[in-house]
Amino acid sequence: MSAGSVQQEPELPPLSPKDFRVYNQLADKMDYFHTMLRHGWDIQWKAATTGRRPQETHHAIEEQHIFPHLALKMPEFRVGKGKHNAELLRQHKQIHAGLDGFRDYLEKCLSGEEDLQLDVLKVKMESWKDVLWTHLEQEVKTLGADNMRKYWNKEEIGRIPF
Repeated sequence: MSAGSVQQEPELPPLSPKDFRVYNQLADKMDYFHTMLRHGWDIQWKAATTGRRPQETHHAIEEQHIFPHLALKMPEFRVGKGKHNAELLRQHKQIHAGLDGFRDYLEKCLSGEEDLQLDVLKVKMESWKDVLWTHLEQEVKTLGADNMRKYWNKEEIGRIPF
């Protein structure tokens, strides 16, 4: 091979869709994480450039788009009054309250109104930790195949906004 020449890569045979998914799974996972990073960046950039606090996007999407659709057939997502509200929705209210207290404390620290104290931060986080972890596990279990097939057929599953 002479200096400056480029070695040609051998041409590989085309992949079946199944093999493509196998070989592409790391790219898919990395793209997912990069998408989340970009989304977080965009939220913070908008807050920084408009001076308005960002909303907690994950819960807003669930509450405004996904849960109402699921509630059409699933009692776990139905809105009611007080104790008649579905447990997952009651958990969301508790998580929102915890997030608000957590965010307010951090904003006071950032503005210099308060000094950051890790023991205070721990107390703020502990106030909603149990409901958060319970909610995360319960929501995934509720959306699992064994429960979903009780309410939806395969075609309907594909039309759920997610």
